[in-house]
Amino acid sequence: MRVGYARVSGDDQKLDLQLDALQKAGCKKIMEDRKSGARADRPGLARLLEIVREGDVVIIWRLDRLGRSLRDLLELAAHFETEGVGLKSLQENIDTTSSGGKLIFQIFGALAEFERNVIRERTNAGLAAARARGRVGGRPKALDAKQQRLLVKLYNGREHSIAELCEIFKVSKPTLYSYLEVSANK
Repeated sequence: MRVGYARVSGDDQKLDLQLDALQKAGCKKIMEDRKSGARADRPGLARLLEIVREGDVVIIWRLDRLGRSLRDLLELAAHFETEGVGLKSLQENIDTTSSGGKLIFQIFGALAEFERNVIRERTNAGLAAARARGRVGGRPKALDAKQQRLLVKLYNGREHSIAELCEIFKVSKPTLYSYLEVSANK
């Protein structure tokens, strides 16, 4: 069975162009979403994933209508392949039910993985260079060493409640407890 999926980013946009193309392509069912592709909660896509079975073909108007990113698109394509479901994009003329379409998707996947690896390598090199210059990453500490010692002293004195200590030092309860835990482990 041919199942279509159409998506626009908002309620003010129209699905007509996509719906016409999907119907012309022979889709028996068409799932729709009127939400940004950046949102993970897309009920139409969730319904599509529930109903497709081995031998079905998911048809989309364009690749960007299905995936939030190249990575997301490749994950969905891999899921379809695992389930024995084909994927066809009308505008890009990609069809994973053919060997050529599978090749194109594998090339996209390889390029995406290469890009992720290059980004990871550059990030790690930048962090190593910063550490070599004495820079430490992460969020600055809410309390300096002197304030931390005072916090522990007041806590151990049992004269102030946790809420009072949080207010005095302008920190949240989790932050307060993490300082106490670090102090206890010294």
